[in-house]
Amino acid sequence: MHRPLPHTPQPGPPFDALAARRLRAALGMTPDHVAHGLRASFGLPYATPELVVSWERAALSPTSPELTALAGVLWCSPAELTGRPRTLREFRIARGLAPEDVARAVGHEFPAYLGMEESGRWRGTDRQSAVLTELLGLAPPDLIAVSGREAELAGLLRSAVTTRWQAYTKPLGKLLPLDRRLLEAVLQQLHHSYQGQMTATLSWGGGSAACDARDSGRDFLDRITEKFWTTVEQDRRAGGPVD
Repeated sequence: MHRPLPHTPQPGPPFDALAARRLRAALGMTPDHVAHGLRASFGLPYATPELVVSWERAALSPTSPELTALAGVLWCSPAELTGRPRTLREFRIARGLAPEDVARAVGHEFPAYLGMEESGRWRGTDRQSAVLTELLGLAPPDLIAVSGREAELAGLLRSAVTTRWQAYTKPLGKLLPLDRRLLEAVLQQLHHSYQGQMTATLSWGGGSAACDARDSGRDFLDRITEKFWTTVEQDRRAGGPVD
């Protein structure tokens, strides 16, 4: 069995720093009060107000035992202090799985899997990705995130809405586990929305209205990935094609 060395600090689950700060304030507690509770009630002798502030500012993240202790001091469940996972390691930790168990389940050698966690880029076959998706409860956007391909997706989507969307169904189809008909429908909708904004900009000419339209177009492209997944979900709920 491959086990981390005893002195190796173990990363904790994704931490919601803002939630921790809000919960403390709602209880009328100061960082000093929280630190005292961590020391006196949960046996963390190194806990200081400065450490608590570092957590709340997201400069540091608590380990799993520290998160459990902090939840006890703040009279909440650990889940209330846990942010949404973003990386392969965070999704694994959120599921309470050891890296060895995930490596074994997906059929990777342990060092190879650990390297993927460290690089933040999942690399596996379609079958291995399917196993990982079920094991970690990943939604399609999550699989893109843990594969480190969010920037690639955003670039393809921007090109699709600003040029001919039909030319991007194939590269996006290779990247995304979506039904082709659903993908085409979503791309067409996004293309229509963006081009409608740009047409309005040209028809208005100059002035504040045109500036507002251009700003809206830039915001559309900046949020293209979010808009894409929202439209996918809306189409699915409306009874569109499913993967």
